[in-house]
Amino acid sequence: MHINKITVVGLGYVGLAQALLFNEDYNVVGYDTDTKVVASLNRGILHIKDEDFARALARKKLMATSDITYAFQNSDLVIIATPTHFNEEKQTFDLSSIDETLQKIIASNRSPLVIIKSTVNVGATRYFMEKYPSLKIFFVPEFLREGHALFDNYYPARIIVGYDKNDTNHRQIAIQIANLFKKYTKSIDDVPLLITGTLEAEAIKLFANSYLALRVSFFNEIDTFALSKDLEVKDIIEGVGLDSRIGTHYNNPSFGYGGYCLPKDSKQLKAQFNLIPEELISATVNANSVRKEFIANYIADIVKKSNNKDYVVGIYRLTMKKDADNMRFSSIIDVVRLLKEQNIKMIIYEPLLNETTYQGITLINNLETFKKESSLIVTNRMHSDLKDVTNKVFTRDVYYRD
Repeated sequence: MHINKITVVGLGYVGLAQALLFNEDYNVVGYDTDTKVVASLNRGILHIKDEDFARALARKKLMATSDITYAFQNSDLVIIATPTHFNEEKQTFDLSSIDETLQKIIASNRSPLVIIKSTVNVGATRYFMEKYPSLKIFFVPEFLREGHALFDNYYPARIIVGYDKNDTNHRQIAIQIANLFKKYTKSIDDVPLLITGTLEAEAIKLFANSYLALRVSFFNEIDTFALSKDLEVKDIIEGVGLDSRIGTHYNNPSFGYGGYCLPKDSKQLKAQFNLIPEELISATVNANSVRKEFIANYIADIVKKSNNKDYVVGIYRLTMKKDADNMRFSSIIDVVRLLKEQNIKMIIYEPLLNETTYQGITLINNLETFKKESSLIVTNRMHSDLKDVTNKVFTRDVYYRD
């Protein structure tokens, strides 16, 4: 497998992480339809907040383009990292961006190796293999955390490559692809490699994220119980986690799981069970909605019990994680919507927004003014910004971490 030029299609968290990873040793071109993102990267300016990204870009400039012809010219490997939103109406991922990319590769009269990094439903890669038989297509699931995407490439828990089991040559190429990614790992321990079929690789991604969603929901339900019964939730969580079979990781309560991956992946898995008996995945999806409703109702009760018609609920940040710059599918946004339905008076502090209102709610761009005008400050994750007003803060952040 000879590789000189690598084209990465889609320069979001996943794509940019791949581009900067391989940019160290290869001729990498990042392609994106967003001309502002492309122009920014070519000036050495990131559109995503990530310290590892910033350091990598400072070490070596990344070439970005919106010219599809240039992007695929002489390319030996194409990594597709385009968004695959979950279509609620059709109950499946929207794979059109992947399909369009593959069409453009065919039109370029090139036959590079193709790696799909975008999350897809089980069976999608096989579908694309059959639709575009001239291309060698592999599925390599990503397990990257927002804000730590490049770090997670350096220190992965495992590297999985899905290949066409009906083609013996595919397995050898899959092993080479796995070793290509392994070359950049910095772990002291040897990173496990799993070479499997595309169907199995796709299922691994969906089940892994659905388990994480389930675990978040489990500890959130402990918190719901504790809050309802006036119990010390931290003691319960620590006592449960001291069992080594459960552990003390990934156990911090929140307003609900959110972000780009867990909500859509669990919904996709639920849909793919179809007529197969299941309860757990559906319960996980439903539990997340129930949790957000509980949080909103709990806050609304605080307001009502105050008997103060001027009571103002201040929403500190709409982002999903502490110090993040991404509001996609953030759980607190759903809490805001539910509070608005109950006519709760709110103001919002969100420095990422330049408008004066958000969904009809006043935005306060001055932190001190926001803290002064808020009767209660609601935040999904505690922040040092609020250390002087902790008596006003409502959060379920037990450990002050994501």
